[in-house]
Amino acid sequence: SFGIAFIVIFILMLVYYNTAGWVANIALILNLLFTIGVLSALGATLTAPGIAGLVLTIGMAVDTNVIIFERIKDELTKGKSYQLAVAEGYKRSMAPVLDAHITTLLTAVILFYFGLGPVLGFATTQILGILLSLFCGILISRLITDFWTNKNRHFNYFTDISRKVFKHANYKFIEYRKIAHGISVLVLV
Repeated sequence: SFGIAFIVIFILMLVYYNTAGWVANIALILNLLFTIGVLSALGATLTAPGIAGLVLTIGMAVDTNVIIFERIKDELTKGKSYQLAVAEGYKRSMAPVLDAHITTLLTAVILFYFGLGPVLGFATTQILGILLSLFCGILISRLITDFWTNKNRHFNYFTDISRKVFKHANYKFIEYRKIAHGISVLVLV
């Protein structure tokens, strides 16, 4: 599972070839290490369902960082200073991040309560991972970002590609929905 996690982290480093991506990677690595550490302290063995829960946790941690960074990028695009953009970005991203984590946590608690055997292992790993994902995604990444920003240094939240492609994005999804439906039906057939 460590090999899979480090491959995912390496891919994230390539995708987020900006300095803010390193904050996401640090939070992701700490989330993974904390989850494995707590499971180890509880004496739990990592089975296939536990690894599936761990992979889902990694996905939630990545999603948390993506939401936060996109909100910060929105604030920077509006012309706000870095410190204000970071503060507003974290503030605006809190509701969707908490919503995603709480709904997933409720599902995991239900699985934990009613599950047996492998389902119980999956739910246990998922509960720990989600709680630690909130801790690392919100608190740890915010501490690193604030520490860096308070020294009058700034992370680069944009890549050359994202700055050019998404600057004046105006995609007409609704206008071309009938074509998309036709292609979907063709693929299904």
